[in-house]
Amino acid sequence: MQARIRASSIRSRRHAHHANEFRVRPSSSRERITVRRLIRRHLPDPSSIRHNRWMRPFAGTLLHPRLWHLNRHSAAGAVAVGLFCGLIPGPFQMPGAALACVLFRVNLPLALVTTLYSNPLTIVPLYLAAFTLGDWLLASGGTFTPPPPRGDASLVEWMSAGFDWLLALGEPLALGLLLLAIGLAAFGYVAVKLAWRMHLMRALARRQARHQTRKRET
Repeated sequence: MQARIRASSIRSRRHAHHANEFRVRPSSSRERITVRRLIRRHLPDPSSIRHNRWMRPFAGTLLHPRLWHLNRHSAAGAVAVGLFCGLIPGPFQMPGAALACVLFRVNLPLALVTTLYSNPLTIVPLYLAAFTLGDWLLASGGTFTPPPPRGDASLVEWMSAGFDWLLALGEPLALGLLLLAIGLAAFGYVAVKLAWRMHLMRALARRQARHQTRKRET
C-alpha cells in the first residue's frame, strides 16, 4: 500500500514538473520577440512607402516581404546600411538606403529610419568631422567652411550653392565621408548584434531563474 502511495506521489510530481515546463515556454517565446516588437513599434509601415514620392516608383520591389522581415541579422544590416547611406550628400540618402536594402536583403524600414541621424541639426558636425579626418589623412592643410545659408534663395539656387560648397571642400571631404560612413556602419552592425545577443541572454537567464524557482516549489 505504501509503495502504491509513493509511486502515485512520484507520478504527481512528474506531471507537475511537465506542467511547469509547459507554462514557462510561452513567456520565453514572448521574451524572444520583445525586441522585435520594440523596434517595429517605431518603424514606418508599408503604406509610408506607397505615399513617399521618392519610393513610390519602386514600391513593387520595396514591399517584398523579405525587406520587412526583422531578425538579428536583418536589423544589424539595416542599421549599418542606414548609417552608411546617411552620409550620402544631397537628397539621395533614403533612395540609396532602399537600394542597399534590396541588394543585401536587410530590413527596409529600419534602414530608412536610421538615415535620419543625418539631418539639418547634425549635418554640419558630421561633415566637419569627415573633412577633418580626410584633411588629416591627405595632409592638405585645407579649411572647413560652413554650408551656405538658405536665406531668400529658391530651392534650386540653394541646392546649387550647396553643390558648389561640396565641390569646394573637395577630396578631404570625399575621403572623410567614405571612411566615416564605413566606420559608423561597422560600429552599428556590431553594436546591434551584441545588443540583441545580450537581450536574448538576459531573457534566457530570467526564464531559467523562473524555471528553477518553480521547480523548487514543486
